[in-house]
Amino acid sequence: MHIPVKPVRQLLPLICVLALAACQEKPAAPAVASADAKGELFDDFSYGSTGELAGNGWTMRTAAGWPGVAGAAWGVERFALVDDTEQAGNRLLRMNAETDGSKTAQAQLCHARKYLAGTYAARVRFAGAPVSGPNGDQTVQTFYMISPLARDMDPDFSEIDFEYLHNGGWGESGPAFFMTSWETVQMQPVFKPVNQSHTQRDNMTGWHTLLVQVANDETVYYVDGIYSGRHGKPSYPRVPMSINFNLWFTAEGLLASKEKRRWEEDVDWVFHAANAVLSPEHVNARVAELRQHKVAFSDTVPAAKPALPSPCDL
Repeated sequence: MHIPVKPVRQLLPLICVLALAACQEKPAAPAVASADAKGELFDDFSYGSTGELAGNGWTMRTAAGWPGVAGAAWGVERFALVDDTEQAGNRLLRMNAETDGSKTAQAQLCHARKYLAGTYAARVRFAGAPVSGPNGDQTVQTFYMISPLARDMDPDFSEIDFEYLHNGGWGESGPAFFMTSWETVQMQPVFKPVNQSHTQRDNMTGWHTLLVQVANDETVYYVDGIYSGRHGKPSYPRVPMSINFNLWFTAEGLLASKEKRRWEEDVDWVFHAANAVLSPEHVNARVAELRQHKVAFSDTVPAAKPALPSPCDL
């Protein structure tokens, strides 16, 4: 739940105590053949322009609301497709967020709400500083899956998060990378999070491959091929989710400056194998295979039945 409220993270140690097994390291589950996947999504973000994203099921958020700074704008101008300066011929999706302390703009990209069990992965570049303006804002750079929250303590809510806060926030004073599996949440009148979470307190500036396996009542996280942690049945997703990326500022963490600053997060590719548990090595090999065969986009994941609305507003 991308909610800019500091007590969320202050409660996480207690949540881990209550669900100790979910916070302890365990061996990774074995991979299975990709042929077992019941559909596959892959996007290399090799588009010529952002106008082509919609044709493959992506929505660039324009709706107002959570998360981040109240009244922040969301729009298609927050996205660009750029050449990769480190890999000739490769293209990247670039999100940007800007603020001068009074006017704020944030970015979010969403794919169709039809994903549940299986393996999710993306290669993303996290920033440690704005590309212009002073550093110091608490920004949240993400890759995540989510379903709509119909009401407080909605029993059919599902969410899986990778969230990087380079300048701290949510109870952390330095770089912090949160991985959180949500059971549900109450928003009003008292904020009550129900989740399992663990944190890597590392400087994550640069490129990283993020992977999560969702199967057998467990949600298992990997960062750059290394096991990071797992969460158990209470927070296991119950309903189909959309695949998302966003970049935003925490409301309580804006720098006291009127100078405009601009942050950027890049995405190289995203991958999902439905109903299959794939190791990081298997996913990397599959992505390399798809690229070798010049597959820029493929989506064989069936739509939910009945088809579900896919709002891009959380």
